[in-house]
This record gives sequence, C-alpha cells and structure tokens, in this order.
Amino acid sequence: MTFSRLLTGALLAGVLSSCSTFQDTPKPAPPVTAGAQEVTRAQVGSLQKMGTISVTERGSPMDAARALQKKADASGAHYYLVLMNDETIIPGTWYSQAILYR
Repeated sequence: MTFSRLLTGALLAGVLSSCSTFQDTPKPAPPVTAGAQEVTRAQVGSLQKMGTISVTERGSPMDAARALQKKADASGAHYYLVLMNDETIIPGTWYSQAILYR
C-alpha cells in the first residue's frame, strides 16, 4: 500500500468514528428547583423550549455564565442550555447565548 492510501484510510476511519461524537444518550433533566439550572444537550429531549437569551459581560467567562443564569431565572425558565460563551474582540468582554427550557 502506498502512503496516500494509508492516509486516506486513516482519515476515513477518523471521520466515520467521530460521527458518534454528536450523538448523546438521552438523560433525564434534574428535578426542578427554585432557580434555573444549566443542563446538557442530552438532557433537553423531553423539555419544552421557551426561547433564547444572550448576555455581554465585562470580566471573566464565569461572570457571563452567572449573568446567563440570572437572566434565565428572571425569565421563569427551569433549565437553560449554554450554546456559547466566547470572548469578543474587546479583551475581557464575554458574549454568551443560551436556550431556555421549562
């Protein structure tokens, strides 16, 4: 076998095996509490989507995560799934998005 065939085979095997990365085994959401709880993608299967929220916070990623949780609480959601938490082009400013569920 030539090197290119080995490389092609290895790449194909890697791509096919990575497909399972995007498949989660469904899990139940945690019991409802007084405040909104962060859940994983595997836990949202039986939940009802309410909408989306976003925040822009100066500070750290944890500050943006706290702001998301606070906004989810204020909206009456029981759960939220964080879609992104990324630093903007302005250093120290974080943009986060989440989907709200009940």
